[in-house]
Amino acid sequence: MSVVTEFIQRAEPQQWVRPRDGEVKLGQAVACLPQCNDYKACLTELYAAGCKVAIVGVPESIGPRANLGRGGAEGGWNAFQSQFYNLQDTLELPIQDVLIVGAVNCDELMAEAAALNANNAHDLTRLRELCSILDRRVQHVLKPLFATGYDVILIGGGHNNAYPLLTALHEVTGRSCGAVNLDPHADFRQREGRHSGNGFSYAYVEGALEHYHVVSLHEGKNSAASLKDLNDAGFRYHSIHHLYEMEFIAAMAEVANTAASWHAPLGVEVDIDAIQFAPASAYNTTGVTPGQAYRFVSDLALLPEARYLHLAEAAPSCHPAGEEAGIQHAGQLLSELVIAWLRGREKRSR
Repeated sequence: MSVVTEFIQRAEPQQWVRPRDGEVKLGQAVACLPQCNDYKACLTELYAAGCKVAIVGVPESIGPRANLGRGGAEGGWNAFQSQFYNLQDTLELPIQDVLIVGAVNCDELMAEAAALNANNAHDLTRLRELCSILDRRVQHVLKPLFATGYDVILIGGGHNNAYPLLTALHEVTGRSCGAVNLDPHADFRQREGRHSGNGFSYAYVEGALEHYHVVSLHEGKNSAASLKDLNDAGFRYHSIHHLYEMEFIAAMAEVANTAASWHAPLGVEVDIDAIQFAPASAYNTTGVTPGQAYRFVSDLALLPEARYLHLAEAAPSCHPAGEEAGIQHAGQLLSELVIAWLRGREKRSR
C-alpha cells in the first residue's frame, strides 16, 4: 500500500469552492496531489513541473489533549480549506508554485482518543502514546517532501507537530535545525510523554533542534522549570511585555538577524493562540495583532534557509461566538498567514 493511500487524505477543493460566473477561485486553479501509487516519484515529477511549496493538513487535537488542554484543533485544516479555496485567483497571489498535498489521515487515532479522559492517568498515558504514533505518521509524509526540495506549510492540529517537522527536516538534511516560534508558550516542558507542550524540548534533546527563539512569550504562562530549561539550553525570547515597549518591526529585524546568523535549516512556527482574540485551543486577549503575525511570517520567509511554516492550534469550535464564526475567523487568519509566507518567499527568490 502506498503512503498516499495509507496516510494521506487527498484534498478535493471542488467540494469547498463556491463558483461564480466570470471568476476563478484558488480552489479551481491550485495544483493538488493526484492519485498515485508512488508518492516519492509523484512529488519529484510535480517539483520538476514547478511546484515548490507543499501544503499539508494535520486535523487532530490529540497533542493538545495529551497536554491537558482543550480539543478543537482538528478543525483548523477544514477552516483553512473553506476560506483559502474561495479567494480569487489573480496575479497578485503567488500560488503558481503551490501543491496541496492533502491531510495526514488521523481518523482512527482521533476516534480512539475521543473515548479517553485526560484526567485519568491511564487514559493520559494512552493519549501520549497516540501522539507518538501520530509523530511517526507525520514524519512519514514530510520526509519525502523535504528530500525532494519542497518548502512545507503544515496546518494543524496541535503544536506537537513541531517535533515531527523538525525531526524530518533534520533527518533529511543531516543538519540540526533552528526554529523561531511566535507563541506565548515556549513548549519546552518536561519529556513526560509526547504532547503539544514539549515538541521543542524533545527535538532539542534528540539533536534535531540546535537554535530556538520565541517571540511573544508570556512569562506568566510558562512554568519556572520550563523557563529554566530554556535558558540552560542557551535559548532566548522576546517576551510579549518586551514587544509592548518596542516597535514590532524593530523586534522582527533583531529576530531575523538572529535566525540568519544560525546558518541552519529554519522552521517558522506560529501558535495561533499568540494572536489576539483568535479562535485557538488557548484563547488569548493580550497577544500580537494579525498584522504583526503576518509580518512575523513574511519577514522570516525571506531567509534563504527557511524550509517550513507551521500554523498550529487554530480551533474554530473554541470561538466565543460559536463554531461557524470560528471557521470563518480561523480560515481567514490561516489563509492570510499562508499568503504571508508565499509573498515573503517570492521576494526571497528575486
